[in-house]
Amino acid sequence: MKRLFLFLLVSTLVLLNAIAQKALTLEGIFSDRSLYPQSVYGIQPHFSQNWFTYTNDDDALVKIDSKGVTTILISLNELNTAVEAAGGSKLSYFPDYTWISDNAIRFTSGSTLIDLNLSLKKATLISKWKSEGENVEWTASGKNVAYTIDNNLYVSLSGDEMAVTAETNKGIVCGQTVHRNEFGINDGIFWSPKESKLAFYRMDETMVTDYPLVNINTRVAEVKNIKYPMAGMASHHVTLGVFDVASKKTVFLKTGEPAEQYLTNISWSPDDKYLFIGVLNRDQNHLKWNKYDASTGEFIQTIFEEKNDRYVEPLTPLIFLPGSSDKFIWQSQRDGYNHLYLFDTNGKLIRQLTKGPWVVTEMGGFDKKGEKVWFMATKESPLENHAYTVSLKDGAITKLTTEPGTHNVAVCKDFSMLIDSYSSIDMASACQLKTAAGKTIKELLLDKNPLSGYDVPKPEMVTLKTDDGTLLYGRLLKPVGFDATEKYPVIVYMYGGPHAQMVINSWTGGAGYFQYFLATQGYVVFTIDNRGSSNRGLEFESAIFRNLGTIEVSDQMIGVNWLKSQSWVDATRIGVHGWSYGGFMTISMLLKNPDIFKAGVAGGPVIDWKYYEVMYGERYMDTPESNPEGYKNAALANFVDQLNARLLVIQGYQDGTVVPQNALSFIEAGIKAGKLIDFFMYPNHEHNVRGKDRLHLYKMIFQYFEDHLK
Repeated sequence: MKRLFLFLLVSTLVLLNAIAQKALTLEGIFSDRSLYPQSVYGIQPHFSQNWFTYTNDDDALVKIDSKGVTTILISLNELNTAVEAAGGSKLSYFPDYTWISDNAIRFTSGSTLIDLNLSLKKATLISKWKSEGENVEWTASGKNVAYTIDNNLYVSLSGDEMAVTAETNKGIVCGQTVHRNEFGINDGIFWSPKESKLAFYRMDETMVTDYPLVNINTRVAEVKNIKYPMAGMASHHVTLGVFDVASKKTVFLKTGEPAEQYLTNISWSPDDKYLFIGVLNRDQNHLKWNKYDASTGEFIQTIFEEKNDRYVEPLTPLIFLPGSSDKFIWQSQRDGYNHLYLFDTNGKLIRQLTKGPWVVTEMGGFDKKGEKVWFMATKESPLENHAYTVSLKDGAITKLTTEPGTHNVAVCKDFSMLIDSYSSIDMASACQLKTAAGKTIKELLLDKNPLSGYDVPKPEMVTLKTDDGTLLYGRLLKPVGFDATEKYPVIVYMYGGPHAQMVINSWTGGAGYFQYFLATQGYVVFTIDNRGSSNRGLEFESAIFRNLGTIEVSDQMIGVNWLKSQSWVDATRIGVHGWSYGGFMTISMLLKNPDIFKAGVAGGPVIDWKYYEVMYGERYMDTPESNPEGYKNAALANFVDQLNARLLVIQGYQDGTVVPQNALSFIEAGIKAGKLIDFFMYPNHEHNVRGKDRLHLYKMIFQYFEDHLK
């Protein structure tokens, strides 16, 4: 009788738990913020002291000291009172800010730069620029501001505005990013440390072919031309101007010929006298770090060079040591992994600071004495990102973070403490004030699982091997209510290209909630990072060189074959989905394995790399003229007759990244081959479908797999 009672009790509890569990919906993914991990916002180390600030849930600025004691420095209401008293506009939330002195922060409100004295709770409007100004950059003092309007560069010098450039041809652009934001280029304006000069990019695109995008929102559709240099075709010419604040004159650095080269990273010397540029040839296999006189524009010397049979990809500028004008840190993959190197300005390598079969993912900053640097790296595992310090004197490395997972840190000035924000597949979000030795002083946030009330899977990490023993990491989401005696359809979600890693030890294992939703609908969802993806070293990422869509497909098929070997996988119902490079991979998988897949959805796919832009395309494929066989083998329209699966191709009509010619050329080839290809165009979206229309996109993808895999 007792056993029967216990059985009934347990059965009832299981049933009640099942009833209590909520279903994840597509609408909920977009509308319910509670599904997502919480965060602590606005974390900043103090300007000089060993404490931090952050913004709390009430949008107040909070100080936390070395003992974990918190103090509200200023509320949002008090901030607005100060800002409005100074003539600024009311803020709806606490702005992004930077500590600029022991008792002051700086932030922007509209087109105004504001300093706030926290003791006095007094705001001062430091600088102002035209409301239409973009790409705004200000000096350390805040007195001088540079910005762009249309294609020209302007400055506001202590409130006096003037035009630095006056280009009338819209094909010449000043003060904006160049080289299509490759090579880590995110800015086009570079103030010198002492604020005496302003360097800026000037990009001449007049020789670049116009590519027509079509705006359908007018009575008669209008053509909107963009400059799009395709692989092997004429690229833009970039020079670097230097505006002198005192003389109001501009000189251009003599960066020389050929004009089609890349001025990749810009660094000022601490004394404002020199500029250093990572000059990369168009073949992207020979980098020169050149030094120029900032006053005359004259070339002084090449301080060092880097070459590689495949490519060199500089992504960061030189970072000078505090108080030094002749020593700097440079990040390089010269030994096969991205590491930190200490050089002097004569090009002498003083010391390789980090070394090993792992990559530095970020250089953080120096300690107060300038003796150590903190950085982020994959030293523990390619799936994790941890914080470390390294001594500039002897290269000794100290680990700062302890818990498994993916970390993001703020480090105080003497490196004695940090605020560690991290997640893992077991922890949605945690934020802790810690000592450098790893002791927790105070827990600011612990959000273990915002999906605890939902019936969702937990990611499982899978490790597979290639024929040569290379490890490949995958992520598996099993259907909710998984029963190993049943057989399930599979959706393989992929990207597969450089500068992306899909599988990591973070919340959800790196998966988006859409993949979770698919698992709740009865699908096995699988992702693997093939050779060509990031954070595994140069050899792993560059293995795809000149042959895109070959080794990546081979590696993905290792994952697919592993899936097929599982008793709970229905090998007759395998689908594949990806966007951009993942769209290219999706179609490549279908065409190169015509009897394996039943359906695929390819978004924004590259179809032929000769239609892709110069900087990215030529890095990995060289030019169509120098690598005709590689381009031929990667041109998917050449193999459309191998299509046996149902395929949906999705394209943004305003896509200036993977231009519509890619998808349309594949559709045309399919028509000629008698293949039935489903096609959907988003008329007003660019390379991805964002905003409220993304729900429409997810519904379409889901329904396509429901129609053709179920």
